[in-house]
Amino acid sequence: MSNFQTALVQLPLVRESSGERVRTPEDVYRVCGDIANLAQEAFTVLALDVKNRLINRHLVSLGLADASLVHPREVFRAAIGEDGGACCALLLTHNHPSGDPTPSAEDLRITRQLIQAGRIIDIKVMDHVVIGRPRNGSPAFVSMREGGLCAFD
Repeated sequence: MSNFQTALVQLPLVRESSGERVRTPEDVYRVCGDIANLAQEAFTVLALDVKNRLINRHLVSLGLADASLVHPREVFRAAIGEDGGACCALLLTHNHPSGDPTPSAEDLRITRQLIQAGRIIDIKVMDHVVIGRPRNGSPAFVSMREGGLCAFD
C-alpha cells in the first residue's frame, strides 16, 4: 500500500510581481519554497530588474517525479515577454520531489546551457537553487552559485 501525501500548492502560471528584492538563496527559498512538497519536479524562473526586484515568477515546466523538460526558449521567454524590457537577470529554481536538494548531473548540464544562452542575449543567470526538504540537519536547498558548481560570472 502506498503512502501518499497531498500538498496544496498555488503555482502562478503567468505572473506574480511583488517588487520585493531577491538576492540570496534564502530569498529564493522564501519566494519558491512552496514547491518543496510537490510530487513532480517544477522548474520556475524568477525574472529580476536591475535592482534585483522581482518582476515575474514563471512556471516553466512541470515534469515527472525525477525529471522536468527545460529548454532555453521557455526559460528566457519569461525574461523577454511582456515585461522583458525591464528584466536584467534570472534566478532559476526547481524542486527535487525526493527531498534531497543535491543537484544531478543533468541539473548542472542544463544550468550551464542556460548560463551560455543568457550571455548571448545579455540576461544574466544569477543562480540555480534546487529546493528539497530539510532532513536530519541537512539544508532545504542547494545554491549552485554558493556551491561553486557552475560559473555564473
